[in-house]
Amino acid sequence: MSRIAAAIPSALKPAFPEHIDTELWTRRVLILLICIWMFVMVLLPLFQLLMQSMINPQGEFVGLANYILYFRTPSLSRSLGNSIFVSLTTTLVAVSLGFVYAYALTRTCIPAKGIFKGLAMMPLFAPTLLNGIALVYLFGRKGLITRGFFGTIPGVDIHLYGPVGIIIAEVMFAFPQAVLILTIALGMTDVRLYEAADSLGAGRLRTFFTVTLPGIKYGLLSAVFVCFILAFTDFGAPKVVGGNFNILATDIYKQVIGQQNFIMGAVVSVVLLIPTVVAFVVDRIIQRRQVAMIAAKSVPLIPKPQRLRDAFFLAFCSIVAGLIIAFYATALFASLVKVWPYTLDLGFWHYRFTGTGGGGYAAFLNSIRMSLYTAFFGTCITFSAAYLIEKTRQMKALRQTAYFLSILPLALPGLVIGLSYIFFFNARGWTLFGLFVPNPFNFLYATMGILVISNIIHFFSVSFLTATTALKQLDKAFETVSESLGVPFYRTFFRVTVPVCLPAVLEIGMYYFVNSMATVSAGIFLYSADLPLASVAIANMDDAGDVAPACAMSILVVAANLAVRIFYGWLTRGIQQKSRAWTAR
Repeated sequence: MSRIAAAIPSALKPAFPEHIDTELWTRRVLILLICIWMFVMVLLPLFQLLMQSMINPQGEFVGLANYILYFRTPSLSRSLGNSIFVSLTTTLVAVSLGFVYAYALTRTCIPAKGIFKGLAMMPLFAPTLLNGIALVYLFGRKGLITRGFFGTIPGVDIHLYGPVGIIIAEVMFAFPQAVLILTIALGMTDVRLYEAADSLGAGRLRTFFTVTLPGIKYGLLSAVFVCFILAFTDFGAPKVVGGNFNILATDIYKQVIGQQNFIMGAVVSVVLLIPTVVAFVVDRIIQRRQVAMIAAKSVPLIPKPQRLRDAFFLAFCSIVAGLIIAFYATALFASLVKVWPYTLDLGFWHYRFTGTGGGGYAAFLNSIRMSLYTAFFGTCITFSAAYLIEKTRQMKALRQTAYFLSILPLALPGLVIGLSYIFFFNARGWTLFGLFVPNPFNFLYATMGILVISNIIHFFSVSFLTATTALKQLDKAFETVSESLGVPFYRTFFRVTVPVCLPAVLEIGMYYFVNSMATVSAGIFLYSADLPLASVAIANMDDAGDVAPACAMSILVVAANLAVRIFYGWLTRGIQQKSRAWTAR
């Protein structure tokens, strides 16, 4: 690291010392702009959503009357209980499976761990709508398993449409997140605790309950709250397999799109938002305690081979990975079948998207374009914001405000963002103290710009935390040497910080792209007829009964995301090799 610090003077041209005060004010202005950006794009739309939920159709303020009406309407209020039931069940199943899978990846000596982890991450690249569509082909009324594999063996009817189908689809959605969190938690356990337990004569079962579980309690709780939030706020899978079993996310869609009842849609959005915010706050408290716990020096645990244990976990991972492969292989097969389940000739009929709504390849290309814009602008904004907040020493209160606003979107469901953006950006202006104030952001409504902004805000927090983590690992010598030489911070940022953190920057870009391609929640409220999107096209085709073309469009989305992921892996491998070669000089 000293070699890197010594190389800084030759890579940077010193600036004049008198520019130090100018730099301080530049940082202040930039951080203030970050606060204004998040205030306008997050807090103002949420305030508009809240106010919309407290007026009647005539625009008169009625306070909590709409909420009272909501809870007095059984068909609506029942959805809250249904959402909680589905989310709790999903969390229990996903975290349990994720824990065993993560334990196998970190605490055993099974072969092909990289392949198993990669297969576990497959659901991250697919729209949640595809989870529901694949379940229809497997367990629907004419599903592969329901009919008994084309009559060869007796069929099994699991009564897919309703809570069963939603829970299975949501488990597929939440499982990769649980594996990621628990893999990190299990990988940070101190081996000395196990050595102490062994020296005291504790058995394996007792060691598990007294050492393993307490050691990952914060990671386990974080996985619980993350899976709960994901299942509670997801819209795609319940829309396909929910049937008559209503949940809050589908209620918002039905109220806004189906009945054009924007006021009740705003009420349901606020109801959906409250449990999500509570879970988010608890998760942030847990995360803070976990970071404090792992800050102490520890000795990593290196698993030793145990034949029976490794065989059991290898079998478990093989079954789970096999189910994931079968799940998406069924979707691929269904997209190629001419008429399911009667004419099983394979071809690309459904990939032509002729005679179907949704926009076809125009929608797919629009999603590619939108995701590229989101990846580029989102990465630039996110990494720059993280750098200014993390690497600025002064202005503690302003930086803390900017940090809070940056992680706040993590608590916002996509449906809430989409509906709040309708109320905020579609408004021509507002009347304040008897004066009409025009909305300067109205021009963005029904454009590619609002789609890109909604995606950036929706996925901002995770990207921001990724950038912050990468910047924390950067040696402070970079900034110290640059400041002592009077080098402007922006020159250090572009010539040192960005190149060193390039793998993290590319990871943020990939995260924005993949999620923008797959998400449907915010876009389904914000797209226009001139700008169809692939994820919205999937929902519209499924509504129209064109399930096979919807499946084909989903496969295209998965293929695009996998291509980007492979390209990212190839690119970062080359960058890391060059970085190691440079630092070895």
